[in-house]
Amino acid sequence: MGRLAGKTAIVTAAAAGIGRASALSLAREGAKVFAADIDEKGLATLKNESKAIEMIVLDVTDAGKVSATPDRTGPVDVLVNCSGFVHHGTIMEVSETDWDFSFDLNVRAHFRMIRAYLPAMLDRGSGSIINIASVVSTI
Repeated sequence: MGRLAGKTAIVTAAAAGIGRASALSLAREGAKVFAADIDEKGLATLKNESKAIEMIVLDVTDAGKVSATPDRTGPVDVLVNCSGFVHHGTIMEVSETDWDFSFDLNVRAHFRMIRAYLPAMLDRGSGSIINIASVVSTI
């Protein structure tokens, strides 16, 4: 406990699943955590679990909103990209619209977040970026 005391983190897709678990773990280790997600109701449940977590309703597919987020959080020590979407079915069944959405959320969103937070990490000479993909991608 306390290994991340004095550190700040932001976690995307923090309302549920891996993102939620990541946000709670970082907070338990002493980090101030910004939990970001489009799911405002899911984020609200985190308030009861840790006072070290601040909620940010954020659509990571919106480049303008992502680029403005560091103005709210300031620089962070840890960026955890958890956002993702998996189309149910095979490549032969996926529509181009679903494919585009999946690529935007699974790849471009991570790119947007990295581009928003990496400059401050480089200026400080430190920081960690964690990009998460679930095992569903292998099925």
